Amino acid sequence: PPETRAAARARTRSRPAPVTDVAKLCVCDLLVAQCDVNCCCDPDCSPDEFSLFTTCSVPIVTGDSRLCSQKAAIYSLDVEANPPERIFQLIDQVNPSLFCIHTTNYKQALFFSSPEMPTSENFDRLLKQFGSASFSAEPDSWNMNTDAQNPSDTNETYRYEYGVPIQTADAFLRLPSPVVSSWCSDVNPAGFLINQATKCTRSVNVEKCGDIEAVSMLFYINSSILAVKFVFQVNITVQSIAVQSPNGTRTLLNDSDALRLPMVLDELCINLVLGVSYHITYTDAGEIIEAAASFVLGAINKAALSIQQSFEISFTQVNTEPVPLSGNPGYVVGLPVRAGFRPQGYPFPGEMLFNTNKYGQFTILQSTANQDCLAAQGARTPILFGYNMISGCKLRITAATKCQPLAQTLLDLLKGQSFPEYVASFGNSQAQDVLDWVPITHLHTSEQRIYNAFQSSCQIPVSLEIEVKWTKYGSLVNPQARIVSVTATIASTTWKQLPSGRERTIPVTSSVVFTDISPPAEPGYKAWPTINVKLPFDFFFPFA
Repeated sequence: PPETRAAARARTRSRPAPVTDVAKLCVCDLLVAQCDVNCCCDPDCSPDEFSLFTTCSVPIVTGDSRLCSQKAAIYSLDVEANPPERIFQLIDQVNPSLFCIHTTNYKQALFFSSPEMPTSENFDRLLKQFGSASFSAEPDSWNMNTDAQNPSDTNETYRYEYGVPIQTADAFLRLPSPVVSSWCSDVNPAGFLINQATKCTRSVNVEKCGDIEAVSMLFYINSSILAVKFVFQVNITVQSIAVQSPNGTRTLLNDSDALRLPMVLDELCINLVLGVSYHITYTDAGEIIEAAASFVLGAINKAALSIQQSFEISFTQVNTEPVPLSGNPGYVVGLPVRAGFRPQGYPFPGEMLFNTNKYGQFTILQSTANQDCLAAQGARTPILFGYNMISGCKLRITAATKCQPLAQTLLDLLKGQSFPEYVASFGNSQAQDVLDWVPITHLHTSEQRIYNAFQSSCQIPVSLEIEVKWTKYGSLVNPQARIVSVTATIASTTWKQLPSGRERTIPVTSSVVFTDISPPAEPGYKAWPTINVKLPFDFFFPFA
């Protein structure tokens, strides 16, 4: 109808309100509160600093290239001016493509939301909704009235995004770190969702230690964290305080509410901050709801001129359990091999089930001083990536010992109470990525002997041999360790009933062997040729 065509032409002529203000975008602005060299869009640069630039590393900044029409920020340098000046222009850029996006009016597409995972309960409903050749996302509204949109409401985003410095009431959350030398620098901001651990050296004058802010607890908790950028505040609470003695022994204090400040006592400076661990709790919307700090305090004498401080920060999403990792992405030598069980309802996608204690997920028999197998029941040691291990014990058998109960006891001794079914192929494999877990292959070997018709052939397990095959995966410069297969072999021996009054001692052993099956380097290569790459699981956060 004519009125429909007229409305369509009117919508085509109208320009939608921009979702992103390109004048405020700057992809080369990497330093906080500092001017980045040749970054012409850096708001921290002054005209004097712009005059020293030789070029603009990012000459044009745009939003989504698929939009039909959008603003573009153009940056250049006027080298003929004295001194040289930066030139900024904001122009209208038209997309010549026949297929382009007229307006981004689907609000749900402007942020990442966790998808609903299929289970045995909701599978039929999801299949009905998304199983056809086409489906509708059914947004709340398809508002084509772009004039009604308020650019000021859409240009600003108040939630935290990955890597954005965590802001406080006065600046940002500090995570001191070494910059050029080993000395601590307090200008390193903590990035949202970036787990960090740093160590640095701090100069200390014992006589004036009470005046040094960076060794006081108050320095790390006196400023509130902004829950979302620019609004609301969350106080940093003290979760625990541990006191470290000169020999390195730490004692956890019962009273963590009392603020312990540095002070001079008998030629010693006590209550110095040796370590701070921040733990941040956030929501899936990028809002910080809780912040806690754990402190390690110590003391030094007048002879000491400096102390070493350690800092750490970790993040946990609310209503979720923190996932213990053993690398990101590849395994790190010396960290526990992650293992678990197949979820219920398989083959429907679900999450792997595993012990939250990463040192108790995949274990072997732990040797004891007396080497008695019956006394060693329950003693386990974790399997650490890259460490070949062997352990064992001795079992005394008498004429009264029965084969079947003994066989079950030894099997429980070798495998433990909960032997896992799957092993994580990477150190950061997520529980919901079921296909990222490697099944454990079980093998059995036994002695072959000839018995007459009146002789039973009961077998008792005497050893568990675990072989972990792994390969170097990813970049040639920074290869990552990936587990390819895991084989658990139970070796059994034939039971032979002893005559009355006789005893026999048999050894029981457990072992773990890590085998590198990476292909050898080809001639002319300095390392193994491969192009497969696995990025950290949070690399594209908050996008899928």
